Parts: sequence; C-alpha cells; structure tokens
Amino acid sequence: MKPAAFDYYSPTSLDEALQLLRDIPGSKVIAGGQSLIPLMNFRLSRPSALVDLNAVDGLDRIQVVGGALRLGALVRHEELHRNPEVRSHLPVLAEAAGHIGHWAIRTRGTLGGSLAHADPAAELPAALTALGGVIELSGPEGQRKIPSEEFFLGYLMTDLRDDEILTAVEIPMQRDTSWGFCEFARRPGDFALAGAFVEVRGDATGSVTWFGIAGRPERRAVTFSGDEAERRRMWAETLEMVDVEEEYRRRLASEAAEAAYRQAMGRGRQ
Repeated sequence: MKPAAFDYYSPTSLDEALQLLRDIPGSKVIAGGQSLIPLMNFRLSRPSALVDLNAVDGLDRIQVVGGALRLGALVRHEELHRNPEVRSHLPVLAEAAGHIGHWAIRTRGTLGGSLAHADPAAELPAALTALGGVIELSGPEGQRKIPSEEFFLGYLMTDLRDDEILTAVEIPMQRDTSWGFCEFARRPGDFALAGAFVEVRGDATGSVTWFGIAGRPERRAVTFSGDEAERRRMWAETLEMVDVEEEYRRRLASEAAEAAYRQAMGRGRQ
C-alpha cells in the first residue's frame, strides 16, 4: 500500500523543527522511518506533514559528559553497536543494539525513533530502562528530563507530547556492576518473544529488566543466590508481579533471565 498524502519539511535547527510541530496540526517527526513509514504505508498513521530531523545538527553525537554517556537521538542502531565509547563504557548496550533487526534496518533506525515508538519487544527501550537512562525532551517550554522507567507508559505509549522532540538520552556509567543480556526470537532479526537484561552488583544485589512479555519494559530489583534452583524460584516469583501476556513467554522470560545472569557472572565488573 501507499501512504496518504502528506507535506514534507527538512528543518536545519531544533527550534525550526519545534516551530513546525507547533504550527502544523497533525505533523509528526521522522528520522530513520523504520517504524513510522510501515505504519503510514498501511494507513495506520496519517500525519498531515513529516518533519525530518536528519539535517538538524548535533543530534547524532555520542559524548562522555561527567559520569554519563550522552547519546543523541539520531544515533543509528549500527553506530550504537560499533561505537568505541559505547563498547567501552556500556558494552551490554552495544550488544543489544546488534540484535536489532538486520543490517539495513540498523543503518537507518535511530535511538530516538525506537524509544519514541516504544515497542515492548524492542531492545533499546528495555536497555534504557535497565541502565537507568534519563530521556531528554525538548518542547515549546524548553527541556525536560524524565527517567526511562517513567517515560514508557504502555504498549506504544510514552510520556512524549505531540509538540515535543526526543533529543538525547544520558546513561550513568556504573562501577562494580556486571551486565548480561539474552533474548529469544523466532529468527535472527525478529522482535523478541522474551528477553532480559540482568544487573549484578558486587554485593549480590541487582535487577532484572524483561521485555517482550508485557506492554512495556518491566524492571525489578532482585537479590541473587549462588544456587541455580533458588534463582529459578526467584525468577518465577518475580515474574508473578508482571502481567505477562502468554504463559509460554513467562517460561522464556525465566530462561532469558537465567542466561543473562550467567553471562553477567562470566564478565568482569564494568
């Protein structure tokens, strides 16, 4: 199918992009287009205009700022996967980005686009939730920052307002912490049926963040046992606190968490 008719704008500054969103009712932001264009082709989304952010300077930068890694909204998935700063400071994020779709999708898809779309089976919303990322939103009243856990509200729902643009995220670089990641999908490149990020701290506490099993990423604080049977009981009990859509996803989520835990324990502290 083909999309409904729309106008197209390519602003060169963030202020210009925000002005277009304010002035044109029904307009939407586009960057990589990997989520929005299919929706438009099926006419599930019919924006009156597209405001293309690709010419806006500064939104594709990766910087170390203080004790955090700052990632611009236009950073492509493939850049997240390969960038030396990301691989050095947040290797689990680089690993997760490498599981997104296929190479052609990763070279076009953007961090901001994935977060704004908020597919509960996508890797990046879960990664930001697990890593304690803070999302920066720019709007007519200036900037506001919101923790990832508060940004994702439900299935394809976020706290992003119609007149705002997601511009960057900041992720704290933690010490004395190991991370693991695992997901199950029918085929490489498919959305996850269930996946998990596991954080293990030096005192055997940490967290698990599941994705693909509910309407949004689900993060829970946990304490780890050295006994596998005890851990598996803990995964099952923790999953009881999550509204899992299908029972088989619950089983996959438990296996993903255990695999991610083993991976974290096999790594040095990050």
